[in-house]
Amino acid sequence: MSNLALAVRDSSTMLRRNLLHARRYPSLTLNLLLTPIMLLLLFVYIFGDTMSAGIGGGDADRSAYIAFLVPGLLLMTIGSTTIGTAVSVSNDMTEGIMARFRSMAIHRGSVLIGHVVGSVLRAVMSVVLVGAVAVAIGFRSTDATPLEWLAAFGLLVLFATALTWVAVGMGLVSPNAEAAGNNAMPMILLPLLSSTFVPLDAMPGWFRPIAEYQPFTPAIETLRGLLLGTGIGNDGWLALAWCAALATLGYLWSTAKFARDPK
Repeated sequence: MSNLALAVRDSSTMLRRNLLHARRYPSLTLNLLLTPIMLLLLFVYIFGDTMSAGIGGGDADRSAYIAFLVPGLLLMTIGSTTIGTAVSVSNDMTEGIMARFRSMAIHRGSVLIGHVVGSVLRAVMSVVLVGAVAVAIGFRSTDATPLEWLAAFGLLVLFATALTWVAVGMGLVSPNAEAAGNNAMPMILLPLLSSTFVPLDAMPGWFRPIAEYQPFTPAIETLRGLLLGTGIGNDGWLALAWCAALATLGYLWSTAKFARDPK
C-alpha cells in the first residue's frame, strides 16, 4: 500500500473515532454552542432596538441589527467549537492514547488530521445550527448571489480550519484539559473585541486598533459583505491572509510538537 493510501485510510479511521467521541459526549459541543446562541438572543431581543438606533442614526430597526450581528456570531461559533478541539487533544495526550498510537503501525499524521477534519465538520454543523436560529428570529440574506453564498461558506471552512490547527497546538502543549480550555479562551474573547456587535467607527479611538488589527474583524466584515450583498474592500484579502497565516503557523506548531516523543 502506498504512503498516500495508508495516510488516507488511517486518517479516515481517526476521523471516525473523533466523530464517535463527539456523538457519545455531545455535552461539550452543546455547552460551547450556548454562548453564541445566548448572545444572539440577548442582543436581538434585549438590546436590538437600542443598538440598531445607534447604528442607524436614530431609527430603531431590529431586523437591520440582526443582519449586522449574525455574521460575527457565526465566526464566534467557530471559535467556540475549536475550544472543544483543544480539550479533546489534551485529553488524548494526558490519558495515554497518543502514546499508544505512537507505538502502532499507522500513519503518524493521521491522528492530527482526524482531529482537524472532525473539528471542522463539527464547526460547520454548529454554524448551520446557529444560522438556523438566526433565520428563525428574522435573519435574511436576500441580496446575496449564489456565488457570494458559496464564497461565504468557503470562508467559514477556511477560518474553521485555521483556528482548528491553532487549537490542536494548544491542546498538545497543555498539561490537562482544564488548561487547554483556558488557553483556547481567546477564540471566544477576540470576537467580543471585534466588529461583531458595533462597527469600527463607533468605537473609541484608543480601542479601535485592538478591534481592527486582529483576525476576526476582517473575516467578519468579509462575511457580512458577502451575506448582505455589500462591498468587502480589502477585508477579503486580509481575511484570506489571516487564514493562511494561522493555518500555517498552527500546522507547523502542532506537527513539531507531536513529532517529539514524550520524555
